[in-house]
Order: sequence, then C-alpha cells, then structure tokens
Amino acid sequence: MTEALAEVRDLTMRFGGLTALDGLNMTIRAGEVLGLLGPNGSGKTTFFNVLTGLYKATSGTITYAGTNLIGKTPQEVYRAGVARTFQRSRLSLPLTVFDNIVIGDYQRMDHGLVFNLLRRKAFRAQYDQYVEKVLALLRIFSPPLADRLFEPVDTFSMIDRRRIEVCRALISQPRLLLLDEPSAGMTHDETHALMRDILDVRAQLGNLTVVLIEHEMNVIERITDRCVVLNYGRKIAEGTYAQITADPAVQTAYLGEDAA
Repeated sequence: MTEALAEVRDLTMRFGGLTALDGLNMTIRAGEVLGLLGPNGSGKTTFFNVLTGLYKATSGTITYAGTNLIGKTPQEVYRAGVARTFQRSRLSLPLTVFDNIVIGDYQRMDHGLVFNLLRRKAFRAQYDQYVEKVLALLRIFSPPLADRLFEPVDTFSMIDRRRIEVCRALISQPRLLLLDEPSAGMTHDETHALMRDILDVRAQLGNLTVVLIEHEMNVIERITDRCVVLNYGRKIAEGTYAQITADPAVQTAYLGEDAA
C-alpha cells in the first residue's frame, strides 16, 4: 500500500455551538488524487482551512510528513509543502499572469527595500529566474498562457483564470495540492479541459498529491483514485468512486431519506 503523506486523527472543529468537523479520521496517501465529497455544509472547506492553518482545530491532529500541522501558521504550512486554491477567485485582475503566479511563491522571494533598491543585479537575476520558472510551469500546464505572460488577467476567460490560480499554487512546488471546487463558474467542457490539464501536470511533476473538492460527479469519477465522503463533519464513506456511489449512506446524504 502507498505510504501515507498525511494522517488525520480525531479532528474536531467547533464554532461556538456548531460542530463543523466531528472526530474526523482519514488518510491522504502520497501520490494519489483524493476526492473530498459531501453535501453543502458537510465540512469540506473547513477541513482545508484547518489543514492550511487558517483555522485552529478544537482538538485532534493532522500529521503531515511526520509533523503535526495543528497550531502551525499558514506560512509554516506553506513552507512544509502544502498549497491550495479557493472556490472564489483570489486573482488580482489588473495584474499580469506573471505577477499573479509569482505571488504564490512570495515567501521565498527577497523583497525587502534594501534588496530591491540597492542590490539591483541580484534583484534582476531573481526576476529572470522567476520568469523562467513561471514559463516552465505554464509550458507544462497550458502552453498558450506562456505566450501571454505579461498580459493582465482581466483579459482572460474563466478557464484560463482557473489555470492561472492552479499555477500560482504550483509555483511553490508543493507536495500536497488542495483544490477547492476548481470547476466553479465554468462550463462542462471547460471543466473537463481543466481536469485534463491537472492530470497532465501531475503526471509530469511526478510526486504531487492532490485533494479535490468537487460537486461534478463525472469529474470525480474520471480524476480520482479514491474518495472520502463527509456529512455533518463526519466521514460516512471511503473508497473508489464506484464504491462510494453505491453506498446507501452516501445516497441518503445527497438525495434524502428516500434514497435507499
């Protein structure tokens, strides 16, 4: 069996009287594409927010690459090799493709005033390195975007904006990539094209693990190796797409009490 990249144990997240995650246990295996499913409000995005340090869990652990991430800052989680996208676009539309992508690696950049003003040769060398790094990523993920590197993002279609957001997460060379409903706002054909791009870049990068929140079930069927289904913050099913869609508990959670 493939080794575990992350182990989630007894993870609980409460907001006052609301329990968003309730004793969650799950494993993220190295190199897999894991689908994280569940009805709206089931705790999927909350899990991402806890894993990436935006929320501090009430109790439980997330052991990633041997380190418990609970209590770590988002910056520390990022430096450990975890990157994410958000359901709602976080791009700065007036900025260029290059600017939006390189922001994803800002913590590794030298961007102090002294460096930028007084060490001009070093600044230029770093800039040139990032241009090559961004171009190399775009040539893998979406070659046409590489030809429009310095155009503002507001001139691009929705699918290209999503591609740019994924590249911004990938620029830091993470081991674990979290995708929160990447197909939101896109057509059926655009969704399939984006998922094909994600599979292609994952194949070329080699060691990338992906956790995907997605409501398009045909996408989940096509792209995932395994799925975990949440309802009211609890895991109710785990297995392949075929296994979880045949599970009565999953059918009930999605379709109501009469589904069985």
